[in-house]
Amino acid sequence: MNALRTVVFVFSYVFSLIRISIAVDTITVNQHIRDGETITSAGGTFELGFFSPGNSKNRYLGIWYKKVAPRTVVWVANRESPLTDSSGVLKVTQQGILVLVNDTNGILWNSNSSHSALDPNAQLLESGNLVMRNGNDSDPENFLWQSFDYPGDTLLPGMKLGRNRVTGLDWYLSSWKSADDPSKGNFTCEIDLNGFPQLVLRNGFVINFRAGPWNGVRYSGIPQLTNNSVYTFNFVSNEKEVYIFYNTVHSSVILRHVLNPDGSLRKLKWTDKNTGWTLYSTAQRDDCDNYAFCGAYGICKIDQSPKCECMKGFRPKFQSKWDEADWSHGCVPNTPLDCQKGDGFAKFSDVKLPDTQTSWFNVSMNLKECASLCLRKCTCTAYANSDIRGGGSGCLLWLGDLIDIREFTQNGQEFYVRMATSELGMNFSFSYLRNINLIQISWYIYSKVFNFSPCICASSFIP
Repeated sequence: MNALRTVVFVFSYVFSLIRISIAVDTITVNQHIRDGETITSAGGTFELGFFSPGNSKNRYLGIWYKKVAPRTVVWVANRESPLTDSSGVLKVTQQGILVLVNDTNGILWNSNSSHSALDPNAQLLESGNLVMRNGNDSDPENFLWQSFDYPGDTLLPGMKLGRNRVTGLDWYLSSWKSADDPSKGNFTCEIDLNGFPQLVLRNGFVINFRAGPWNGVRYSGIPQLTNNSVYTFNFVSNEKEVYIFYNTVHSSVILRHVLNPDGSLRKLKWTDKNTGWTLYSTAQRDDCDNYAFCGAYGICKIDQSPKCECMKGFRPKFQSKWDEADWSHGCVPNTPLDCQKGDGFAKFSDVKLPDTQTSWFNVSMNLKECASLCLRKCTCTAYANSDIRGGGSGCLLWLGDLIDIREFTQNGQEFYVRMATSELGMNFSFSYLRNINLIQISWYIYSKVFNFSPCICASSFIP
């Protein structure tokens, strides 16, 4: 009998070793993860298990870099429902659901799925994505559930930030409350789909920072963002989804974006030489990155004092407040607009495009068509190309006050702002003309004679 027990013990031990060596990255229905146990992605980059953040004694199920010390967590399952002891167990159900339970079998967190499951299992991928799949099906389109659909404070290469237009699923970052508490903090980073899509960072419901719309190359408000030898950045927008994502050029590079508890959005790179994280870049760099720092129709110029000035053709709404360095009330037109009698447009260059929450866009129109459409809409306050590649394409119209504009020394954009023709140096109107080509020719001659930058001026004469 003792010999039989020994054989059974040895067989069980060997079987467990085989299981560990074969499926170190996978949990099946008949397996589970207890506190103190982990699974590791196939290439050894990420690890999943239980941890306590900072000085906290609470326990959480999370994913972290396996080869990085100190531990850097990139995803947490039970952010809002911590364990107070080490009784946590992660299980896979027959229905293809991941379930985290405590010692009384109470559910603290679970995944979800609307798909039927067949031989379900959970696998930690080398990308850091924890996926629930059927059997060995590795097609992302067929995943029952994935952690990449529910980001925390960290954006990893390959993760999406945006929205699934079909399911309504939002991919957004949310800060931790503190280094000791991974529950959702005050700050979120997301793609705002009101008007032309743009990247915004909010403190509660209030915009704190706006990276601006994607212009085909970069965010309008982040001129330093360019594809390089370290990473590539991309924007996708179609009927099904709209999102941004990035990838590292070399798999050996460890790069992450993190939204910190203080609201700063940073790109960090791991360096083996210094055995630590180094700041690669930060989204918010100075006062001009504070949302609406100069108010409506104000433009922020970080290299001058004071930093705020009204756009050409505008004046402070409250001069006394402006003189006291309170720029929050912004600016108003020197001369009120009169759409029926004829307004014009002044060109502004090397800037961050205004807030697009109250904008309209059409990606198939050209700039001339965009100008004509803006002239016909009395509520249109400015226009620009929505894409700057190849000389520019698409139409972007602003239908409200122009807010959150700053000047750049490089990689800024240009747009055209509506104002009274008297502010453009004209003492006559083109309202009696009906032919847009004649108007353009006349204005071209006028600009050459008076050495003035061309604009398009008209009101109701567009056929």
